[in-house]
Amino acid sequence: MYKDRDRSLIIYYAGIFGISAMLFIPFLGQVHLFDWDEINFAESAREMIASGDYLTVKINFVPFWEKPPLFIWIQVLSMKIFGINEFAARFPNALCGILTLLILFRTGTQIADKKFAITWVVLYGGSILPFIYFKSGIIDPWFNLFIFLGIYQCHLFVVSDKNRTLKLAGSALFIGLAILTKGPVALLVFLLSAGIYLIIKKFKVRIRITDFLVYLVVISLVGGFWFILQILKGNMGIIADFIEYQIRLFQTHGAGHRGFLFYHFVVLLFGAFPASVLAIPALFGSKSGTGNKKEFLSWMLILFWVVLILFSIVKTKIVHYSSLCYFPLTFLAAWWVYNAENSSLFVQKLIRVLIVLIGFLLAAMIAVLTFVDSYKDRLINKIRDPFAVDCLKANVGWQGYEFVVSLVLITGIWLFAIWWFRHRQRAVYVLTGLVAVFIFLSMYLIAPRVEMYSQRAAVEFFRSVSDEDAYVLTLGYKSYAQYFYGKSRDHQHVNSKDENWLLKGDIDKPVYISAKSYKKEHYQGNYPDLHLLYEKNGFAFFKRIPKSVP
Repeated sequence: MYKDRDRSLIIYYAGIFGISAMLFIPFLGQVHLFDWDEINFAESAREMIASGDYLTVKINFVPFWEKPPLFIWIQVLSMKIFGINEFAARFPNALCGILTLLILFRTGTQIADKKFAITWVVLYGGSILPFIYFKSGIIDPWFNLFIFLGIYQCHLFVVSDKNRTLKLAGSALFIGLAILTKGPVALLVFLLSAGIYLIIKKFKVRIRITDFLVYLVVISLVGGFWFILQILKGNMGIIADFIEYQIRLFQTHGAGHRGFLFYHFVVLLFGAFPASVLAIPALFGSKSGTGNKKEFLSWMLILFWVVLILFSIVKTKIVHYSSLCYFPLTFLAAWWVYNAENSSLFVQKLIRVLIVLIGFLLAAMIAVLTFVDSYKDRLINKIRDPFAVDCLKANVGWQGYEFVVSLVLITGIWLFAIWWFRHRQRAVYVLTGLVAVFIFLSMYLIAPRVEMYSQRAAVEFFRSVSDEDAYVLTLGYKSYAQYFYGKSRDHQHVNSKDENWLLKGDIDKPVYISAKSYKKEHYQGNYPDLHLLYEKNGFAFFKRIPKSVP
């Protein structure tokens, strides 16, 4: 009996591994890395390799204090294996995606059973942003996974009678790894969640003084590992700048990252579709489950609201700030589907209506995008941003068949609507499966063309001059692309980081400049040494030659 059970679990694990690998790994290098975050992290990894300094995170060979190095180290390892390219920068998150779904299956079987576990897996892997993040090069998938594991180990510590100290140490280990990945916000989220849990339980949880000491020692050694090394190396300035940056994120909005109070509510509703809709009935509490199941349900509800409220308060609004919600949100969605027969008929009908409405809206948006060339002249006449107008004029080569991507999503919605009341589990599996195919095809067929409207021309320019010993910079806008695709070097000249010197000073080597084309006359007037090379898709590209060079 146990052998049959073990064999069954092996088949499930193998199936999850194989399907997730087929979804997350192919075409990782299909599109250039996107500004800012993807290129930012990949460039830090490239500079670690180029400089041989694996302790200090740098951008343009200047210490970069905003992030600790764990994810950068993982990217470095990937680049050592696959080379310095887009595939290597994104492969760690594809690996994280495979690992995440395997962990969710194991956790789901321990919390409930295989049926629930598979539902949780397909809802996580078949929701829009969770899927996209596993094909990206940003930090958050690993950061979120570590926090989730820290929460889960803490849950086990609370409900278990055996090996409690080991489980608590495991929680501290994973939260420490999260700190080493993105910073102390991981500890803040954990402490807020654990504190609210203790309040709800009226502090009736077995905790000894030695438990506190174990947690403190482990989290200090793991989470503080990089910080301790920096202090020993004498880099207290980096630590101070890092702490100041973390505080500033909560007090002010980042450049270009403003947003309204309910920004993350909207992001999750549409970005985590369809799990977001299916989770709605469970978000405000659920009476389903007893014992350990109910305890973990409490943890997931607390984690969801802590993250959502915390980052709604934070003034800097970035899509992935609420991405930790994907774990509790998909859990709650799976939990409600698992227990949906206990819900009223009205709620079940409402969920079906919301799935159909939001799904069709998303499909329509993608379909409209694929025909943008047919109506972009009318758009151009209404857009006031000159840079956006110039970008929209790009000829990206739509073939006319890309709209079939939307038909995949529409098919999934249609089948879901038909099967929802008769075959609920099948309806969810088919919907999430076709959503995954929809995203996969969108990233293959549509994302490269969207990039041509945005950054492709600039990236191609930086790549074209990357083998030349020259300075490369952007003028009038912020980017990291010039560093990664221009293969930024650790120039020895004392003024090499001074923009004014690069534009007006007595330079020792050529300078290549990317600027927005609608400002080209302004820059040529202010910097007469700039020679216009060409314009493309909203960008103007210049070259400045040293006076000693004819």
